[in-house]
Amino acid sequence: MTSPRDAAAALPPSGAGCALLRAAAAPSSPRKTPRVTVMLLLLLLARVRPASAHPQCLDFEPPFKPFWHLEFCRQYEQFGCCDQTTDNMIAERYWDIVEHLEVEGLELCADVLMEIMCQECSPYAAHLFDAEDPYTPVRDLPGLCFDYCSDFHGKCRHVVKYLTENKLLRDTAERDAATFCSVANLSDQDYCYPNVLKSPDLVGTLGQVVEDPKGCLQLCLTEVANGLRNPVLMLHSGDDTHRMFIAEQLGFVWVYLHDGSRVEQPFLDLSGEVLSTPWLGDERGFLGMAFHPRYRDNGRFFIYYSIRVNGKGETIRISEMRVSEHDMNMADPYTERVILEIEEPAANHNGGQLLFGLDGHLYIFTGDGGKAGDPFGKYGNAQNKSALLGKVLRIHVDGGASAGGMPYTVPADNPFVDDPDARPEVYAYGVRNMWRCSVDRGDPVGRRGRGRIFCGDVGQNRYEEIDIIVKGGNYGWRAKEGFECFDLKLCQNSSLDDVLPIFAYSHHVGKSVTGGYVYRGCESPNLNGLYIFGDFMNGRIMALEEDKATGNWKERSVCMGDKETCSFPGLVNHYHKFIISFAEDEAGELYFLATTYPSNTSPFGAVFKFMDPSRFKKPLAIAHIGTVNASVCELNNEQLFNSFC
Repeated sequence: MTSPRDAAAALPPSGAGCALLRAAAAPSSPRKTPRVTVMLLLLLLARVRPASAHPQCLDFEPPFKPFWHLEFCRQYEQFGCCDQTTDNMIAERYWDIVEHLEVEGLELCADVLMEIMCQECSPYAAHLFDAEDPYTPVRDLPGLCFDYCSDFHGKCRHVVKYLTENKLLRDTAERDAATFCSVANLSDQDYCYPNVLKSPDLVGTLGQVVEDPKGCLQLCLTEVANGLRNPVLMLHSGDDTHRMFIAEQLGFVWVYLHDGSRVEQPFLDLSGEVLSTPWLGDERGFLGMAFHPRYRDNGRFFIYYSIRVNGKGETIRISEMRVSEHDMNMADPYTERVILEIEEPAANHNGGQLLFGLDGHLYIFTGDGGKAGDPFGKYGNAQNKSALLGKVLRIHVDGGASAGGMPYTVPADNPFVDDPDARPEVYAYGVRNMWRCSVDRGDPVGRRGRGRIFCGDVGQNRYEEIDIIVKGGNYGWRAKEGFECFDLKLCQNSSLDDVLPIFAYSHHVGKSVTGGYVYRGCESPNLNGLYIFGDFMNGRIMALEEDKATGNWKERSVCMGDKETCSFPGLVNHYHKFIISFAEDEAGELYFLATTYPSNTSPFGAVFKFMDPSRFKKPLAIAHIGTVNASVCELNNEQLFNSFC
């Protein structure tokens, strides 16, 4: 079964509001002073109105548990909106006010003053400060319930002038309690302080994983780029610039900066060379790209695309290129050096994945050559180890030319280097058309799973599968499709010894798998360790969870959150149907690329970032730990922090 796989030409991202939200959410960025952030967001995102029942902070992000305990607003150290920096800032403001109070006034008001100032740390801060209504200025004081407010006015009205510059609040504080409290009150009595602390329906759900009644983990999304023409891949260069490179099937590669803006000129334009058409279902085009592990120092990257050479048959070309010496956001097209070319007998099943393993070698994932049932030769290309199609290839690109004149060498430990009937580049075989593979960063504590290569292999007409690539592995095609036999004669051959998928699903579920990533980021700890992938044809997002005791993988139900769950400004709970690719940024956060109409001339592609709205922990950003560039989140204990610091 063939599947349309097309690329993208990007327009500027979807507005400054999204860029601000992304910058605020980045693990490497500390939370800004809440009130400043809120005012900026209110100006930029005035059209968004969060649901009133959802807990949120003044920066409109979910509450979290701070890594260390809070010294000042201790009542919110288990779950709230303040990290240690914000807690210290509130404490400094408190002691500045205390210096102005007489001893008698301090004795009356010290505790209640602290209570009121610490409501910025409440998980309901956005409600208390009326920050959920974009058309109303953020309050200087939290909403106080009438009885509490009356008591506060009777004892502490003299501190109001130190808490706010608001003339109305200052003036009414000098009058009777009823007048002042009519201004300081909230219309919604469920959210005024301290009533907000007394609702078991509200407090009982704080920090819990958001699941629907059927146990489906609810996720939200942020749209980070749009106007793309079939974006086939997005990747970072691993050089701490936090840039993302988005490639279109037509042959364009665009640079998106950390603030969400796009560089005006493309990083690379191969549209005049790449073989691609606007036909729905055309799988040819610019398909793969990988940055050298030492790209920061050598500026080398590798590309995979379809081309017609000298007017002859269709060919897959893998080339090396270098970045411009004068502009870090431009490739030098004159540096292209062809590494490998493979003739394609048909227009489909072109593979397209390039990646570097932790061993520093370049892995190339080719399709079986196209048509249906891998009809080439006696056993098909995939089972024929002397063919380069239907394979995972592994080459060394740092050692110069080989003795045979090839512009690469073959690693000495490749599994078939001593087999005269096999190409030495072959690392694994028996694959049909692997579409999107990834390297697992490993668990941030114990490094479990680090270096595993996951792939989605598109099936024929019955099953789609997810595989973990192992050295010398035979993945069964065309003998098998998923767990089932496809070619009975080959399937019953005792020498097949195939590697089974970790998961397969039938065409009742979806019809064209798009491989994804194991989530290892910081912003959504509930997703940690889940392999998240999708289906191109039906737009379904799926997840697998590993049983660490058995090593088996089982499906974990994930879905888009409802309107209330995804109520934070900048979040959405819907996306385009055709899921083309997944991506991971330098911090390990996860994205996917999708379009509404899979043609490489249609500018309907977009990039979406996953966000777990029920995250319970505050990300802890740490950069350059030894040779590892990591953004680390503290999970449920101190082991993670101690392992890196």
